[in-house]
Amino acid sequence: MKKQLNKTNCPLIKPLLFLLIASMPVITLAADDVLSMNKLLQQVKEGRAKDAADNKKREQAFIDEKAQQVARIQKAMNDVKALEEKSVALEQRFNTNELLVEEKRQQRNERLGSLKELFGHLTGAAGDMRSRFRNAITTSQFPEREAFLSGLIKKMNSDTDLPTLEEIERVWYELHQEMTESGRVVKYTTVVGTEKNREIIRIGLFNLVSQGEYLAYDADTRSLSVLPRQPVGLFLNAKALQNSPSDVTPVGIDPTGAAGGGFLKAIINTPTLEERWHQGRQVGYIITAVGAFAVLVALWRFLMLTLVSTKIRAQLKRKEIKTNNPLGRILKVADDNKTSDTESLELKMGEAILKESPKIQSGLSLLKIIAMVAPLLGLLGTVTGMIIVFQAITIYGAGDPKAMAGGISSALVTTVLGLCVAIPTLLLHTMLNGKARKLLHILEEQSAGIVAERSGQ
Repeated sequence: MKKQLNKTNCPLIKPLLFLLIASMPVITLAADDVLSMNKLLQQVKEGRAKDAADNKKREQAFIDEKAQQVARIQKAMNDVKALEEKSVALEQRFNTNELLVEEKRQQRNERLGSLKELFGHLTGAAGDMRSRFRNAITTSQFPEREAFLSGLIKKMNSDTDLPTLEEIERVWYELHQEMTESGRVVKYTTVVGTEKNREIIRIGLFNLVSQGEYLAYDADTRSLSVLPRQPVGLFLNAKALQNSPSDVTPVGIDPTGAAGGGFLKAIINTPTLEERWHQGRQVGYIITAVGAFAVLVALWRFLMLTLVSTKIRAQLKRKEIKTNNPLGRILKVADDNKTSDTESLELKMGEAILKESPKIQSGLSLLKIIAMVAPLLGLLGTVTGMIIVFQAITIYGAGDPKAMAGGISSALVTTVLGLCVAIPTLLLHTMLNGKARKLLHILEEQSAGIVAERSGQ
């Protein structure tokens, strides 16, 4: 441009350029800003280089992974081919072995001959023995025989194994041993509950006793435990059995022990008299209290009538009049009215007898009332108990006959208590009433004699 301007040699060009340059703003950059820009540019260049290197690495990794996948696919295909070849070989081998097994089975059946029928009977007998031994109390002493029978049955049902002669003979031995042990009373130690090495006594196939307590055998767990309740009565001799020096010791046994011990369980589950009494509840307690009161009244009247009878007999034997007894008081009335006529004397003595009658017959009417009320109280308890039973049936249904029978049994307890109170009370009333009538008869007899004696005079 300068060359062009110089060539034109225009006199106005220079002043115009001067003015233009003077009018433009002056821009200056500090040294730090120049450095920051250079540094930013350098970082951008480095970042681009690093990203390019990372991208190249990832691309190479993708290429390597693809090659590995191809190798793995090829290996899997080779494995599948090898397994298919092995499967074909195994199938051929299986078919060959199946034919061989069938041939061997036929050969085994031909060689067994009549022994096959023998093994069938032996298997059935072993199964019956195993079922019997599982529930027998002798298993607590010989626990290994059930496992032996199970192994023998498994072996006889197998197509590849046969029992030995010793195993067949042991079946007979175990059966013979069970028959022998059924008639023996032996001692041995075993686990009872949580107690180890406890000495127990086995009484044949019926019961197990230890330290005076009857034991229960659980066939499912093959364990022994002490019965939660011990039987009473004839079974008390079980305490003396373990330490008895004699060969013969009386002891109670459960005759159904070999079948599960149902009789012994029924005995220990039977409520005692005290438990039966508590089943009567409030009504039963009231009946018992009424019965006890009736007995006290009867004893009181018996003692009083016996005392009065003794005093009357003593008065009959003496001529002296004593007023400490009914006969003496009646004689005193006759002695005080010596001058009265016969009719007046008879009336006064009759009045004296009427005064003595309430004292002699005191309490007898109460006993009669108790004898009548006690059965009614028992009936009341039974009716209320049956109401409770029917309410339970309404709520829970009648699916458990034992629960229903237990509730009805508890309801009938009050009736039994009422009768147990009424019957003795009625007998006591009859006895005491007869004793009182006898005393009144003596008073009337003596009064009539005195009147007759006065009439004869």
